[in-house]
Amino acid sequence: MNVLNRLRAAFGAVTPEGGDPRAFGSAVRPANDPKFGDYQANGCMALAKSIQKNPRELAASVREAVDLEPIAGKPEVAGPGFLNVRLHDEWISQRLADLLDDDRQGLTAPESVRTVVIDFSSPNVAKPMHVGHIRSTVIGDSLARIFEGLGHKVVRDNHMGDWGSQFGMILWGWKTARDEAAFAADPVTELARLYRLAQSRIKGGDKAVEDAARAETVKLHAGDPENRELWSRFMPACLAALQKVYDRLGVRFDVELGESFYDPMLAAVVADLEAKGIAEESEGATVAFVPGMKAPLIIRKRDGAYNYGTTDLATIRYREQTWDPDQVLYVVDTRQGDHFKQLFDVARRWGYDGAALEHVAFGTILGADRKPFKTRDGDVVGLESLLDEAVVEARKVVDANSPQLDDDERARVAEIVGLGAIKYADLSQNRLSDYVFDWSKMLAMHGNTATYLQYAYARIQGIFRRGEVRPEDVRGRRPRVLVSHPAERALGVRLLRLPEILELAADEMKPNVLTDHLFELANAYSTFYEECPVLKAESDERRDSRLALCDLTARTLKLGLNLLGIDVVDRM
Repeated sequence: MNVLNRLRAAFGAVTPEGGDPRAFGSAVRPANDPKFGDYQANGCMALAKSIQKNPRELAASVREAVDLEPIAGKPEVAGPGFLNVRLHDEWISQRLADLLDDDRQGLTAPESVRTVVIDFSSPNVAKPMHVGHIRSTVIGDSLARIFEGLGHKVVRDNHMGDWGSQFGMILWGWKTARDEAAFAADPVTELARLYRLAQSRIKGGDKAVEDAARAETVKLHAGDPENRELWSRFMPACLAALQKVYDRLGVRFDVELGESFYDPMLAAVVADLEAKGIAEESEGATVAFVPGMKAPLIIRKRDGAYNYGTTDLATIRYREQTWDPDQVLYVVDTRQGDHFKQLFDVARRWGYDGAALEHVAFGTILGADRKPFKTRDGDVVGLESLLDEAVVEARKVVDANSPQLDDDERARVAEIVGLGAIKYADLSQNRLSDYVFDWSKMLAMHGNTATYLQYAYARIQGIFRRGEVRPEDVRGRRPRVLVSHPAERALGVRLLRLPEILELAADEMKPNVLTDHLFELANAYSTFYEECPVLKAESDERRDSRLALCDLTARTLKLGLNLLGIDVVDRM
């Protein structure tokens, strides 16, 4: 159990009569301002109102009743009814010493292991990935890493669009405007061209193309030999192109079941919904009405074709029957909010309510003009080209700051720094917010950036190199970790908070909770580095203690960044 949970349990156990122990305990929060100690319990004011008691008197009675030993002494009553908790220095010191032999940095197995299915990335396979895919991909990957880091079972599911109307457009384009030579040279680029051609014609009001593309989709779904053969021919190149991007990003999946996988199940889904009275006919289509929603969820179109709503319902049933998950997270942009409200309502009424179905929504990436981020020509920015540009920009930073590295090493560092900058810039935002894409901010050596954190890690490795000592040797000496200096203590408290931070990030499904913590940790280390000499410490005992704090900081930064899908480098 992490520090915060222990304190919450202690406060919850002494909740005055008439109060909710869970609510009272959850009112304990980490305090970043030293004047509030290390943690603050602020539940007395709300509770005092409900039981008609003076908040300060209530806080005083809780102070006398609560037992926080050996973690902390009696809390202090402050303000209108706050209780400030200060951890014992000796307890902090002992816990830090324990972490020296703990590769998991204080993370322990959960009391109850959950199975969490995370549906993320989910591109249309016949088109190159673009900047719009980065948010779902990196947020989903980070959440998967965080839940796994906490000890839960995670199923990463890439629910790819490999069967829908875009393939009808591509099939129409292939049969009317294909360039065989271009396809042989670069299949995905040629298929994307055909898709854009059909899309532009349809958007331009060409009803004949729209009808023809729809007919090609229907033929594909019905098993037309020619269309199935073409689909099978297109898929390998499309999947290979996606995998190339995922490999570069360090993103993996446990299953990649596209829409085509669920196609044989769709007729049974509709029949079952009809039999249970959930689906009905409306204007020639089969729909499920959802209370409070203007439009129904369409599960079979007028022409008999199924759509992604049908596939999503089949997917929910398959996941529950296959993995029996406790949670299913859909990492999809906010614009799909209404669809998921409808989908989850229908699924629950259908009887698939064993898992918590949750839409992990996110905002849009904006350009400097605060409009959706696009190229100067108005096209959507391709993801591969974006990653390439990130590495080019990072190389400028590496060249300026690390002239001692050879060319190959600078190229390797630039790749890590560039990709880390892209990911961190996204993950450090509240996922519900839009954010402006800005290279100069992403790659800044100061501020809340991956580059700053990676530099902090590399600087610590430099200390060990200069001191000609290995972190393993320091750990082997089992030093007593001293926290008598305020900067040592502030750093130590933040090092102990990692487990509670990860639980909070998982509960809120917000990686920025972790990025904020890592940034605060790096700032605390910077203060420690300036105020507490390490290699020139006044005694061997103090030197080993401070080297231990350096080691723990580096390991926490490395682990935290890894949980965000970001690598570190020893020299930068």
